[in-house]
Amino acid sequence: MPAHTLTPAVVLDRLSFAWPDGTAALSDVSGSFGSGRTGLVGRNGSGKSTLLRLIAGELEPGGGHVARTADAAYLPQRLTLDVDRPVADLLGVGETLRALRAIESGDADPRHFDAVGSDWDVEARAHAALAEAGLAPDMLDRSVGQLSGGEAVLTAIAGIRLRGAPIALLDEPTNNLDRQARARLHDMVRSWRGALVVVSHDTALLELMDDTAELYANELSVFGGPYSEWRAWLDAEQGAARDAERTARQAVKREKRQRIEAETTIARRAAMGRKAQLEKRVPPIVAGNLKRAAQVSAGKLRGEKSDREASAREALDAAERRVRDDDIVKIDLPDPGVPAGRRIATLGDEEHSWIIQGPERVALIGPNGAGKTTLLEKLVGVGLRNSTDSGGLGHAAAESGESTPDPWSSAHAELHTDRVGYLPQRVDGLNDAGSVLDNVAPAAPSVTMVELRNRLARFLIRGAAVERPVATLSGGERFRVALARLMLADPPPQLLVFDEPTNNLDLDTVDQLVAALAAYRGAVLVVSHDDTFLERIGVTLTLELDRDGRLTER
Repeated sequence: MPAHTLTPAVVLDRLSFAWPDGTAALSDVSGSFGSGRTGLVGRNGSGKSTLLRLIAGELEPGGGHVARTADAAYLPQRLTLDVDRPVADLLGVGETLRALRAIESGDADPRHFDAVGSDWDVEARAHAALAEAGLAPDMLDRSVGQLSGGEAVLTAIAGIRLRGAPIALLDEPTNNLDRQARARLHDMVRSWRGALVVVSHDTALLELMDDTAELYANELSVFGGPYSEWRAWLDAEQGAARDAERTARQAVKREKRQRIEAETTIARRAAMGRKAQLEKRVPPIVAGNLKRAAQVSAGKLRGEKSDREASAREALDAAERRVRDDDIVKIDLPDPGVPAGRRIATLGDEEHSWIIQGPERVALIGPNGAGKTTLLEKLVGVGLRNSTDSGGLGHAAAESGESTPDPWSSAHAELHTDRVGYLPQRVDGLNDAGSVLDNVAPAAPSVTMVELRNRLARFLIRGAAVERPVATLSGGERFRVALARLMLADPPPQLLVFDEPTNNLDLDTVDQLVAALAAYRGAVLVVSHDDTFLERIGVTLTLELDRDGRLTER
C-alpha cells in the first residue's frame, strides 16, 4: 500500500446528508482520502458530487462530520461563471495583482502592501499558469467571457494549482475539454502537489490516480492503484463472490435434503417402534426404554441437521451480500423505420457537403470554440432548444427558419426530416423547479401516469423519485430524465443528435447507451471528445470542424 494512503488528508466519520424534501443522499459514510491523487468513482446518484460539496464545506452534514488537514479548493461539475470577471479573478489572483499594479504605479496605500504580502512574483506565476492552461499571457487582463467553456475549466484548475491549495476537489473536470485540453489537464495531474480527489467517468484520467475510491451503497472503500487495477480486482472479487454464492446455495440444498432424509429416518424408526409395542414383541419396560432412547437420538439428530442447515443459510446470506445486484438502465429505442437510402441531413462548408442517410453513425469533432454545438443548433433549430414543451428534446421543426447567431458562417447544416431527437450538452432544457414527471409527461401526452412511471423505472427513476424536483438531481440523473423524455417521443425520431452524451454518465450507463444505439435503426450524429465511445458506437463518418469553420473528413 502506498505511503500516502497512510496519511489521510480528509477523514469522514458517519457522514449523512438529506435534501430539503427528505431524500437521503448519504447515510453514515465513513472513510478517508489520502494525501496523494485519488479517483472517486461510483454510479450516478450514489452521492459523489454531494460528498465533494460536504468536504468543501458548501453543504452542512445532517449527521457526522468531516475532518480536513487543511482548507479545500473545489471545482464544481458545472462551473458558474461571470463573463465580465477578469481572467485573473478566475485564477484567484485578481486582488493581489491589482494591488501589485497599484504599487507599481506609485500608490503607497498600506492596504496594497497587505494584499500583496510576499507574493511579488504573482504576475509571472499567473502567466505560467495561463501557459499551463494553453492561454497567452495577455489573457490575464481579459474577461472570462472571452474563454471557451473548456478554457475556463482549465484556467480554474490552473488557479487552484497556482494558489497551492493543499487539498483540491475536482468534479468531472474533463466534461468540457477537447482532446488538446484533456492532454494539458493530464499533464497538470501528473505533477500535482498536495491531496487531489477527482470525481470522473473518464478512464484515461482515472489511470493517472494513485488510489481509486468507490462510493457504493453508502460505503467508501479505497483501493491502492489506478482505475484499471481496481476494475480488475473488482471483477475478480465479484467472480469469486458469485462462485461462493453458488457453492453456498448448493450447500443449503444439500443440508436441507439431509435434514429431510433424517426426518424420514426418524419417522420410520418411530413407526417401527410403535408397531413393535402394539404387537408386544418386547416387554413394556424395554419398549419404554427404547422409545426414550429413540426420542433422545432423534432430538440430537434433528438439532444437528437443523444447526448444519442454519449455518449453511448464514453462509449463503453472507455470500449473497458480497454479490452486487446492481440495477442497470434498460434503454429501448423504438424503430423509426428509416430506409437505408433515406436522406436525413446535410452538413458542409463552402467547398464540400456530406449527406447523412439511413442508419449512419456520424461523429463531429474539433477543438473547443470551433462551433460544434452551434452547428448542431443550426441543424435542429433554436426553436427546439428553447421550446418549453420539448426542452431541447423531441421533434425539431425543420422549417422553423430560426438560427443561432454564428461566426462560423462557412459551416452549414440542413435537415431533411422533421423527426429529430436532440440531447444538448448541458441538458439545460429541463425545468429545474418541476418534478421528473412534470418534465417527462409533456413528451408523452397519450401515455397514462401508471405507464409513464413504469417506463421511468427502466431508467432507474422509481417510486417517490419521480416527484423530486429536477434541481436536486445529479448530473447523471438529469441526463437519464432527459434521455427518458427523448425515448418517449411519438413518432420516434429518425435522427438522434447528441452533444457530449458521456459527460455525466457512469460507465455502466455508457455501456447501456452503446447497446441501445447499436440496436437503433435511425441515424445518429454525435459531438464527442471520447474516442472510446465513438469507436464503440460504430462511427461510419468522422467530420472535423476547425476554428475557421471548415469541415474535413477524417
